[in-house]
Amino acid sequence: MCGIAGYHGLAADAALLTRMNDCQQHRGPDGDGIATDGPCGLAHRRLSIIDVAHGQQPMETADGRYVIAYNGEVYNYLDLRSELQAQGRTFATDSDTEVVLQAFAQWGERAFDRFNGMFGLAIWDRHEQRLTLARDHFGIKPLYVARVPAPEGDGEVLLFSSEIKPILASGLYDKKVNERSVYRYLRFRAHEDGTETFFDGIERLAPGELLTADATGIHRRMFTRLKEELLELASVQRPYDDAAAAEYKRRLVESVRLRLQSEVPVGTSLSGGLDSSAVAVIINQLLNEGDSLSLSSVGTRQNTFSAVFPGSINDEERYVDDVLDICTGHVASHKIKPTADEFKADLLDFVRTQEEPLISSGPYAQFQVMREATQHVTVLLDGQGADEMMAGYIPYYAVYLRQLRAQGARVAAAELAKSLDVLYRLGRFKLKAKVRLKKSVPTTQLLGRDFVKAHTGEKYVSEGANLKKRLVEDLFHNSLPSLLRYEDKNTMRFSLEGRVPFLDKEVVKFVFSLSDEAIIKDGWNKRVLRDATRGLLPESINRRRNKIGFTTPQVEWFMRLKNHFYNIFLSESFANRPYVDQTEVIAAFEGWIKGANDVDTMTFWRLINLELWLREFFDEKDDEADAAEAARAAHVKTDYEPNERRPLDLVTARGETVRRYPVRTELVSKDDDLDARVIEHVDRFFAGLPSAGPEHAAATSGPWWFFISEKIVAITQGRSYFVWDIKVGRPARVLSRYVTRTPAGIGLGSPFTMQLAIQEAGLPRVLYASAGGAIGKVIGRKGLFYELVGNSINAIDGPTEYSAYPSNVSAKLAPKDPDDVAARLTAAIRARLPEPWRSTFQGTVVMDANDIGRNVLGADVAQPWDRYEEMFADNPLGQGSEQTPMAMVFLRDDA
Repeated sequence: MCGIAGYHGLAADAALLTRMNDCQQHRGPDGDGIATDGPCGLAHRRLSIIDVAHGQQPMETADGRYVIAYNGEVYNYLDLRSELQAQGRTFATDSDTEVVLQAFAQWGERAFDRFNGMFGLAIWDRHEQRLTLARDHFGIKPLYVARVPAPEGDGEVLLFSSEIKPILASGLYDKKVNERSVYRYLRFRAHEDGTETFFDGIERLAPGELLTADATGIHRRMFTRLKEELLELASVQRPYDDAAAAEYKRRLVESVRLRLQSEVPVGTSLSGGLDSSAVAVIINQLLNEGDSLSLSSVGTRQNTFSAVFPGSINDEERYVDDVLDICTGHVASHKIKPTADEFKADLLDFVRTQEEPLISSGPYAQFQVMREATQHVTVLLDGQGADEMMAGYIPYYAVYLRQLRAQGARVAAAELAKSLDVLYRLGRFKLKAKVRLKKSVPTTQLLGRDFVKAHTGEKYVSEGANLKKRLVEDLFHNSLPSLLRYEDKNTMRFSLEGRVPFLDKEVVKFVFSLSDEAIIKDGWNKRVLRDATRGLLPESINRRRNKIGFTTPQVEWFMRLKNHFYNIFLSESFANRPYVDQTEVIAAFEGWIKGANDVDTMTFWRLINLELWLREFFDEKDDEADAAEAARAAHVKTDYEPNERRPLDLVTARGETVRRYPVRTELVSKDDDLDARVIEHVDRFFAGLPSAGPEHAAATSGPWWFFISEKIVAITQGRSYFVWDIKVGRPARVLSRYVTRTPAGIGLGSPFTMQLAIQEAGLPRVLYASAGGAIGKVIGRKGLFYELVGNSINAIDGPTEYSAYPSNVSAKLAPKDPDDVAARLTAAIRARLPEPWRSTFQGTVVMDANDIGRNVLGADVAQPWDRYEEMFADNPLGQGSEQTPMAMVFLRDDA
């Protein structure tokens, strides 16, 4: 397994090739090379699997005419080599790369259809000055292309690579989001149903497609008729019987055996499902039989790698253990236990690895498995492809039943009766949502209105009444391409080669030649695989109907990580995306947390994945700013330093010069004694002041006040609530829709904060104030709602991105009796402080401050209170990462 990259249409540019090659070093840590000739350049990274000592690339034919950069494995290379030798070809290495190169030299483009394996390759013909790119029949190996303007003069340049990052690094591609792909992803969950990628102008070659580039231009076409052949075979409908099952078993075993060809260690990805378990037990059988090929690559003990989730509904460990029991004596099991916290830590790496959004967090389990597997093996066999050729997903039953219905009601009814338990699993979540009267939230409600309007013509239609046609569709368009992308990205991220024995094209053709009863019969899917592995697999797996597969306990993880995801939805970058309606998304997420709507985590994952993908690949990155931010985060602010971008001193509108010292505290909870926490920090501040320096001594000689954020007062009073603990009524949901949220604070724009307002002021008063506020907008008078509602409703805070936990996921009422709180704190401070600080202390101010306004909620100081609001004109406190909700404020007599 390797990585390739290159260009056509430029003068020799070794620096460009090196730059592109370096982006995919993980695909080939064992070697690299580049070659240039005329308008073409090829780059290669090598992961050595076969003929480790030789096979370096780019590789040339002996006469120098053809040069290849190749990624993949062709498993029938030994047979092809013998055939080529019989035609006079000679070989200098034992690698399959040379066989692929010589086959092209002998047969031209016809060679590709003779390969049984996986490949993404580039071959340069020096004589014809023609570049040929090709991708294997199923698209197991990726190959991306982009046509960009030539940097100088007319014409265009073709860029290609095994990953998208090298094209981005070329400096020739102008990054732009493919908004059609984004819409189809968010709306239909489509994310790899054609040649378009999420990057406008970057495409993938289709499975079985080739591209040529020469002086006549760039041309694309299919080199194979495999899709058409499968449909033609399906029309024959060879009867299915025991002999057919035995023949399928023979072919599958040989496919697995061929994929054990390797000079480096080979292992198995074992999920506990039917497909990967079949691969594991077949390898075990080969080991028991003393197969020399298997023993040389696998060893005497097969390494298996499984993701397990103890205590989760998604856990498949019992099935994994059943397979391990079958393989006792010839297996070394490695169990990986991914956690939600690890997922959070790996999330950006995972998004970066995949390069494009994906529809669930499920492939993260595979990501974790590959990270462990690379410590033990270099090649890993997996079970991808079996579901798409043998109806492994529940919706296939519905397709098959419609097909049978067309053949006669009695036949369809008989099959339906034996499939009811499976079909129930298909519809149980929708049924539960209806029974529980959950609010229905269409996906389009969460998207930007203009974005939806621009793509109203998009449709997503799949074959619904012909099983074999639907399988072909999913093999090449709807389902398998995305799974193969996950497989490739996750394996290569950790320099592993993934092999998929079910996608042997001769095995697939054999399955399609059989009648549909080989695929589904009497409520059992994958019938031919079940029959072929009876006696090999434990009954618990062979006769299992509840498929789970390699995935994560996503619902459980989302609930655990809801704070983190909530912050993503609250972020300014998310709010500014044209693809989403932030207000609707936040409301839906809050409703999901409460179990009040039918939105699922798959929807939220797509929104999160898209946002993180945009941040990673499109948002401007400032390395210096990031480094400065990291330095700031590492620095622990003293009590005598200002917060970032805030001065210590401020001249107020009254002409007073005040020195503000923001005091850093630990996070506050409702179990904290507010008075004790305040006294602790006041003591610390004045104890350290003499050693802080003469400048601070001079600045603190005058009158001073203690300021405290209303947030921590409310929290210690138990007036702060996690949003998911607030029981929201219908009036709050309706009224909150008409309130605008701002980056500085949600205000009453959330059903949760609106509910608190209703509880605090009463619904009649809130309705009365809402009516007044509507009139105020008409007559141009702002703030009328808050004047009418009273009860410090304007101090209710919702969760905001910049706040420290738990304020980022909670809503707070205004503090209760803030004047009394201020008086109590003043008395405690006076009783504690020595002179001269006691006699110069003026009192306590409870302040509600943010970047767009200041409001004294309570104090035991002399009016007018706007004097103290002016002291906070620039909001010197920081309640996010700064954690400075208190301040000592001095009037500078020396200024």
